[in-house]
Amino acid sequence: MAHQLWIGGEFVASASEETIGVINPYTEEVIDHVAAGNAADVESAVEAAQHAFSEWRWVPAVERADYLHEVARKLREAEDALARQLTLEGGKPLVENLDEVGWTAACFDYYAEIGRHSRGRVIPSIERSQLSLVLKEAYGVVACIVPWNYPLLLMGWKVAPALAAGNSVILKPSSVTPLSALMLAQAFDHLPPGTVNILTGSGEEVGDVLVAHPHVPVIAFTGSTAVGQHIASLAAPKMKKLHLELGGKDAFIVAEDADLDVAVPGVAWAALLNNGQVCTSTERIYVHECLYTEFTALITEYVQGLQMGDPLGPATDLGPMARAGYRAKVERQVAEAVERGARVLTGGRRPPDQPTGYFYEPTVLVEVNRGMEVMCQETFGPVLPITRFVDFDQAIALANDSPYGLGANLYTHNARYVKQFYERVRAGTLWVNDPLTDNDAGPFGGFGMSGLGRELGEEGLDEFRETKHLHWDFAMEPKEWWYPYEQYNRLR
Repeated sequence: MAHQLWIGGEFVASASEETIGVINPYTEEVIDHVAAGNAADVESAVEAAQHAFSEWRWVPAVERADYLHEVARKLREAEDALARQLTLEGGKPLVENLDEVGWTAACFDYYAEIGRHSRGRVIPSIERSQLSLVLKEAYGVVACIVPWNYPLLLMGWKVAPALAAGNSVILKPSSVTPLSALMLAQAFDHLPPGTVNILTGSGEEVGDVLVAHPHVPVIAFTGSTAVGQHIASLAAPKMKKLHLELGGKDAFIVAEDADLDVAVPGVAWAALLNNGQVCTSTERIYVHECLYTEFTALITEYVQGLQMGDPLGPATDLGPMARAGYRAKVERQVAEAVERGARVLTGGRRPPDQPTGYFYEPTVLVEVNRGMEVMCQETFGPVLPITRFVDFDQAIALANDSPYGLGANLYTHNARYVKQFYERVRAGTLWVNDPLTDNDAGPFGGFGMSGLGRELGEEGLDEFRETKHLHWDFAMEPKEWWYPYEQYNRLR
């Protein structure tokens, strides 16, 4: 029997009798089934969420904080089971998924605290008899559509601030990793029924219906730019609030003063974490010409030492990619680059010692150029394309040579370079000497084609709150700039 939907605080059967098979990317076998929701299920979830919102919005912020801390506690309690499930359906190594569960719990703790003391602010009034308030209040029902690569963490980045702000939520997980999302019901079952609902199903049958629904005013989505554009077109007629964290093509600059003992493993980490299936993965590497030869030799040797295999194994560095189609895209980009003159230093193939699983060897490419797909289109796979630069002005120009602007990295000890980097690079998150480190208090999001809005930090809370201005004059006296008051009295 397929796993059911979570609506109104209980598991319920889908209005559709159809199911979706969940594949283990290591064995390539179907390991379970979930319900394929449809429009009728969306309607039920929206109704439950609306009812819950009418109560949840009035729960005092201090009490909402307690609810969110309890979510964090339950996530930590179920850490091993959640991490294992994430590994079975997504292919990410177990050790990385244990981290993901911990990071998700920390996010709920963070928003529990900042949500309890943030309501708005008092602003200066025009006269002494007046009070002016800026009020922040919840929108209503929020649709949170999350991807498969970090299904719990990116859920937390949306659901935690949405709940802290007083909204109710409908969570739509990816069909690649729906089982771990349904396990979250146990982390939310202490909330008022309907405050969080979980709908599994396809993008067309569930996602599009949610986005277009007249009683869902906010859409929070992480995924590809193409799908983000589609969501924007569906939401436009209702002028919905959109939060879109989309694609990236992040650059990594290795300056001439970089310590290669640090830079080589750091760049490899930034490019190969979760097999490069990270929105902020390093996908363009620019190395100063004086270090280029040594750097490429060292990183090739480093990458060759990484272990591929069973993602549940304790010694595994890289598991399989999540699906065969994602691997095929990487293969096409590498083949196109080689055909146009790029050279493979290592990788560039499916590993011969892995007979099953969607594996692809981590691949170092050199002699690449900006016209190749691997340098201008999102790859989302284990590929490190490396090219050289002559001076730092050129490095900055190369980093900005993309319609995306999600993140960028730099290795240097030169303070002048750091200042130029953070002032001139067009990207939402910049890392210097410490790649891909997240901070719950630091806003995350992109420029350009990388999306709209910010997650995390106080900015992430405000994404789920509307702003209202109250102007109150408690003296209730006529003002001298009104139409002549004496004339008004004569008319009376």
